[in-house]
Amino acid sequence: MHACNMSATPKVGTSHNGKDMHYSVGAMIKRGDTYLLIERNTPPFGFAGPAGHIDEGELSEDAVRREVQEETGFQLTNVTLLTADEELDWNWCRRGIEVHSWYLYEGSIEGDVDETNVREVKSIGWYTKEQIKTLTLEPVWKYWFEKYNII
Repeated sequence: MHACNMSATPKVGTSHNGKDMHYSVGAMIKRGDTYLLIERNTPPFGFAGPAGHIDEGELSEDAVRREVQEETGFQLTNVTLLTADEELDWNWCRRGIEVHSWYLYEGSIEGDVDETNVREVKSIGWYTKEQIKTLTLEPVWKYWFEKYNII
């Protein structure tokens, strides 16, 4: 989830405006005409793609693969970078950091989603563009879906 893994040390930097900043990854996973979304169990609440912080010393692609596995139980394949180092100064996390530099990837997973294998999320499922428009999205995911003309 985008909220910090409280047991790991997130990579920390300084934003363009001099504030503390974390580095984050997210995965836009598409199957046919649907996208994989989780309903977050921790703040910031809402529906989101699998996402989280890059840990100190971790590469962004390794981090996105780890987050997808942790949140869905699946391995991310066919990984492609969509956005690198995009600084969002309104994207807060539960550690109190409001600036995040994002690395957004697209990829795919194999197999069916099993809601019972996920501890960190309220629900997980595949949603069409029309369904996504009706969901309460985590703000950063509303931003990504709008930026890439999905909603």
